[in-house]
Amino acid sequence: MVIILYLSVAVIAIAFAALVYFLAETLRSVQRTMNSMVNTLDHVEQQMQGITMETAELLHKTNQLSEDVQHKSAHLNRFFEGIEGVGDSIKNVNQSVQRVANKVTLKGEQHSDQVAKAIQYGQAAINLWSKWKNKNTQTSSTNQ
Repeated sequence: MVIILYLSVAVIAIAFAALVYFLAETLRSVQRTMNSMVNTLDHVEQQMQGITMETAELLHKTNQLSEDVQHKSAHLNRFFEGIEGVGDSIKNVNQSVQRVANKVTLKGEQHSDQVAKAIQYGQAAINLWSKWKNKNTQTSSTNQ
């Protein structure tokens, strides 16, 4: 019976040694995994620092670009206001010309009879002058 007791203790000792061995292997594996995670996190942290710096530079450049666009937009607003003033001036000139044309047309319609008489008198005067000139040239050519 003592042998069974020694044999039982030996089996328990071997089982405990195997348990400790496999537990140690598991802990080493966990330690390697943790070391790998630490390295990976260090690498990610370095990359994040680089990304943070690039993001800050990009944000700075974006702010400068935004200010430049706002500055140029303000200048363009002045330009378009000037063009709007020119357009208003042209519109006013066109309206003035239209009013003058309307007045001329109205006065022309009101005085069309007088204009027709003036044209007839003008044609009659031209005809008389032409006849007088022809007569003078004929008399001068016969006198010579």
